[in-house]
Amino acid sequence: MATFRIRQAAELLGVSDDTVRRWADSGRLATTVDEGGRRAVEGATLARFAEALAAESPTNPNPRIVGQSARNRFTGLVTKVTRDAVMAQVEIQAGPFRVVSLMSREAADELELAPGVLAVAAVKSTNVMVEIPDN
Repeated sequence: MATFRIRQAAELLGVSDDTVRRWADSGRLATTVDEGGRRAVEGATLARFAEALAAESPTNPNPRIVGQSARNRFTGLVTKVTRDAVMAQVEIQAGPFRVVSLMSREAADELELAPGVLAVAAVKSTNVMVEIPDN
């Protein structure tokens, strides 16, 4: 099972190292000790925590755009993998964003995707849907 050091967990959650340490000290986030004797968070635990954290804090409905690209990359933690005989549905929690990917089961197996695994969702689409919110 993958483990993440405090600094890595903080980067994935979009908070400071000190915030992760405070959550760990208060018992809000369970930690373990890695081979080097440093505090770490198991991947599956971090994935569940990232989901809970995203659910309790709404995203900014009007974010300030500071850059853009044709290919968007979302680094996050795999939170769920549903496999059948041919296909796999993979859910990634990337900060406050939940990204869902459909791929062949063979690809998911080769990548060894499971809850707690660090992954990057690279998104490139020829179709973009635009919605107008009710003000």
